[in-house]
Amino acid sequence: MAVRNEPLSEYNRRRDFTKTREPRGSMVRAHAGKKRFLVQKHEATRLHYDFRLEWRGVLKSWAVTRGPSLNPEDKRLAVQTEDHPLAYGDFEGTIPKGQYGGGTVMLWDTGWWEPDDDPDEGLKEGKLTFRLHGSRMNGGWALVRMRPREGEKRENWLLVKEADEAASDDGESLIRENITSVRTGRTMNEIAEGKGEKRAHVWHSDKSVAANLKAGAIAENEKAQKRPARKPSAKPPAFRPPQLATLVTKAPAGDGWLNEAKFDGYRLICAVAGGNVRCYTRNGLDWTEKFSAVASALAELDCKSALIDGEVVALSDAGSKFSALQKALRTGAGTRLYAFDLVELDGKDLSREPLVERKEKLRALLESLGPMATVQYSEHVRGSGEHVLAAMCRAGLEGIIAKEANAPYRGGRTRSWLKVKCTRRQEFVIGGYTPSSKKGRPFASLLLGTFEGEKLVYRGGVGTGFSGETMDELAAAFAKRKRRTSPFETVPRERSREAVWLTPDLVAEVDFTEFTADGHVRHGSFEGLREDKEAKAVKLETPKPADAEAQTGKSKSSAKPSKASRAEGDADVLGIRISHPDRILFKGQGITKIDLARYYGVVADRMLAFAADHPVSLVRCPQGGERQCFFQKHASDGFPDEIREVPIREASGDTENYMYVHDAKGLVAAVQMGTLEFHIWGATINRLEKPDRLVFDLDPDPSVDFATVKKAAATLRDELAGIGLKTVAMVTGGKGVHVIVPLRPHAEWDEAKRFAKAVAQGFAERDPDHFVATMSKAKRKGRIFIDWLRNDRGATAIAPYSTRAREGGPVATPVAWEELAELDAADTFLIPEMIERIEAGTDPWQEIGKVSQSLTKKILGTVAV
Repeated sequence: MAVRNEPLSEYNRRRDFTKTREPRGSMVRAHAGKKRFLVQKHEATRLHYDFRLEWRGVLKSWAVTRGPSLNPEDKRLAVQTEDHPLAYGDFEGTIPKGQYGGGTVMLWDTGWWEPDDDPDEGLKEGKLTFRLHGSRMNGGWALVRMRPREGEKRENWLLVKEADEAASDDGESLIRENITSVRTGRTMNEIAEGKGEKRAHVWHSDKSVAANLKAGAIAENEKAQKRPARKPSAKPPAFRPPQLATLVTKAPAGDGWLNEAKFDGYRLICAVAGGNVRCYTRNGLDWTEKFSAVASALAELDCKSALIDGEVVALSDAGSKFSALQKALRTGAGTRLYAFDLVELDGKDLSREPLVERKEKLRALLESLGPMATVQYSEHVRGSGEHVLAAMCRAGLEGIIAKEANAPYRGGRTRSWLKVKCTRRQEFVIGGYTPSSKKGRPFASLLLGTFEGEKLVYRGGVGTGFSGETMDELAAAFAKRKRRTSPFETVPRERSREAVWLTPDLVAEVDFTEFTADGHVRHGSFEGLREDKEAKAVKLETPKPADAEAQTGKSKSSAKPSKASRAEGDADVLGIRISHPDRILFKGQGITKIDLARYYGVVADRMLAFAADHPVSLVRCPQGGERQCFFQKHASDGFPDEIREVPIREASGDTENYMYVHDAKGLVAAVQMGTLEFHIWGATINRLEKPDRLVFDLDPDPSVDFATVKKAAATLRDELAGIGLKTVAMVTGGKGVHVIVPLRPHAEWDEAKRFAKAVAQGFAERDPDHFVATMSKAKRKGRIFIDWLRNDRGATAIAPYSTRAREGGPVATPVAWEELAELDAADTFLIPEMIERIEAGTDPWQEIGKVSQSLTKKILGTVAV
């Protein structure tokens, strides 16, 4: 709703809207909820990146001349420009030459932002700090206004990355490695040439067309010569019930099967006729408005009509996740349709044709769209089902759908389509909830069930996986559905005592490890509500036995759901169940998941002496160190109880739950969750504001040999000893050495950080040919970076005895100073050697507990802090 135009008057003044198809500036009322941020790569007079933050109904805008950098040492000039309308963030294409900003524009990144403080105050005072949640830019950032020079009219700011887990000393990697649009997947050249254009998302100039034509008519004129004439009023094909897959326990063998990725999103049946498109859910609900980007893309298909089957997922670098899709629907972030079947084309019914022929026609049809990210063809592999499944699981996907290559398309559940999952996940009906005693939390857990005929059978509860926003949405939905009696056939007495019962018409998607012996969900995590499924249709999904899988096209009578037991092949370590125990985590040494769990069981006493009760961040690699890994510092819903949580107030003023481990079971439980690395704070949860160690990380440039690093570590040791501080050494399992100062928790973080910085800078100033104290990649050529940034509140360093997510699984190993002098590299210790050291009683840090020292005023006075 337009309310006033003054904030956008400068934007409108600069543009001639009879010549440029940029959106006219119209102020909209600021909406509640998450605010969008975006970056547009802009090739105008010179290349730059337009950084935009949604605030008070407009996009506050800065032109970043060299683009954003991940290196906190890089301060990128950001020239503030006029406010832009919110609609400006949904387009990419070309602005005509001669017009303001003429050139090519790419939507380079998008997501949402959260300010640390009041943005109005920050914009006024000249310092705006915030966190970004985008496809490419993440973590903490700051915009800092520069003092204007005499006579300078433009307002110059600096865009700076904060030193956090998203930072990198290779700051240029952000723009070097990301050269395509997050919306369409196109390069700048492809955008400039008009390849893969979508009329709803492109600015274009066409002087041969009268200036008063509407944007849609212009786009239609541009493409009129490239496709057959269509009737805009053509009626799309009618909805058909989609073909559904039967869950089985293993992938089918043979070349008679086409194996596709199992996507984690919403099923869409898309009916196309000319420019008219309707998108239906699996139950026939018209969700065209929710997936308008998909509909807009399909409107460009070169056909009279088509009926396409596919799955829509969230468009993000992290892959397709159901919860991400729900977030995308709320925030307007990008989505992608993976099309995998063509049921009708140009009025002809293709359902009786073999699948392999239908897919060939589908591929040819989609090629008419050109390269784009919004609609893509679902590729398949013929045969090799087990290998394809293994590859999908390693890639972190949900599983595969195996389809008979020569089978027709039939609505309903069939055995010519089979689904095989990497993990267990299905829908459950919400029949109630248990109240929470925690302030601000509307419920503790959801009570779940599935229908057997008219009876709702209780299947357990789920108490994790909820963000604050999700909880509020669910609480609002529950308020309208309360009832006095239980909808379940039976419920355990301990669950029913305080339960609040609900009308059972909401469907939840839940990820879980297994069913207990009582048939209840174990280690469940809420993924989101399934608005596209009817509650009455939710039944317990029981995988068919292997002997039934060979009988394609034949249905066996449904067996009653049996009580699930522990998955075959699972193992225990310290009472913690280890799933997939034979999964190879470190190929170089053949280390399996069970090997790693047992290693941490053995090394726990040594490791916990330094890591117990310290906030910990985990590097999780669910499929092994050579696959996709991610860094996690906040407690995650669905984690086992052995990984404990503690609320910590962050610099922004918000409070987040952090993880810590207290005992050996916590280490092993983290391995079960795919952890390969443990990174710890320099303080315990009981004395969080006072560090119990300092860490100087000697991080060499690749051109520096290890002998030089060892010599530097010894020199740093001697200098610290000269001011009264004892140190220990640790090889990191990478390429560097940590010189660690154990402390009694006495000094505050600010004092410790200033001291560490002064020591590092002193080294760099005295020997600038060999040392540097900044993260700048360019300045580190041939030098050792003395990383003192690990001595800040919230910063982490690799924990002693932690493995590293690298080939062979090297271990961060405590060493004696004499031993360090004899080593050839920092990654020489592997798990087998560590077990031998422990069994032999080798403990280089055994005297560390006797060290009693702190950062006294006298010590702090020895360096310029």
